[in-house]
Amino acid sequence: MSLAALFRHRDAALALIVAALILAIGLRAPVFVTPESLIGVLTDTSFLFMLTLAQMAVILTRGIDLSVAANLALTGMIAALVSRAMPGLPVAGIIALAVALGAALGALNGAFIAFVGIPPIVVTLGTLSIYRGAIFLIAGGAWLTSKDMNPAFLAFPKSTLLGAPILIVIAALVSLFFWALLNHSRIGRGLYAVGGNPVAARYCGIDLRVQQFLVYTLAGAVSGLCGYLWVSRYGIAYTDIAQGYELTIIAACVIGGVSIAGGVGSVQGALLGALFLGVVVNALPVINVSPFWQMLISGAVILGAVVINARSERRSGKLILRGSRRPAGNGARA
Repeated sequence: MSLAALFRHRDAALALIVAALILAIGLRAPVFVTPESLIGVLTDTSFLFMLTLAQMAVILTRGIDLSVAANLALTGMIAALVSRAMPGLPVAGIIALAVALGAALGALNGAFIAFVGIPPIVVTLGTLSIYRGAIFLIAGGAWLTSKDMNPAFLAFPKSTLLGAPILIVIAALVSLFFWALLNHSRIGRGLYAVGGNPVAARYCGIDLRVQQFLVYTLAGAVSGLCGYLWVSRYGIAYTDIAQGYELTIIAACVIGGVSIAGGVGSVQGALLGALFLGVVVNALPVINVSPFWQMLISGAVILGAVVINARSERRSGKLILRGSRRPAGNGARA
């Protein structure tokens, strides 16, 4: 199968850019391209892979979820509290609790957006603050550390399966799920339809409200899963975990070619966007780039990706160019 059959042109170009970036960094710091280091990059980026795909599903419907990182932090804190209160609870039970709780928080977003009609940015900005505040209330402002968590709780994200880190395996399974959902299901086709042309989708019998409720619930479930994995991997839970991470997630979507206008995006593109940011975040400290330059470089990349997306959409006719109007006729005003 040819490369063109596997990737869109943009995705292939982004893959080459990521490969060239890794090669360039390897020439500067050879330790970065060792197998152990590259596996470490993939492991560190596993959370971004999963959350980027969840955010992509939301953006396809012309929505946005600014609460995913706050959801992650809240479910992670609750998972840690449960681990402390019930040290005998199996890890599978804690994971199921985190996913269910995350899905419930996401469903709350979906209900306000789909059935009450409040704009997504308003709802999720509000729940972002609510979830962060809830962490402070339920933990009494305290931090939980590895001493408060049982060994099995801490050991799972550091384990391996068939020689591969379990975080990479989980990220791969989540990626396969989204690939199947978006490319080989009626739900996925519906998400693209409502984002591309909501009016036409409505005439085809696709209920926008159901689609919105579903994607926000799904994004919440993924956030809940990442909440447990994040807290157990790093052995700490507090109010500001993953503060601002939602912006990194949205940036990965944009870099990967997901259109903020909705209806455009691919799983492979989103994964490549997340990988690009993962490589940048892990590589810049290795080559002794200061944190201030890291922020500047990341911001420049995001801005460049937005410009490229906008130009691409204009060429495809997705955006209406300024000044183009329907000619006046039959009594219509110009």
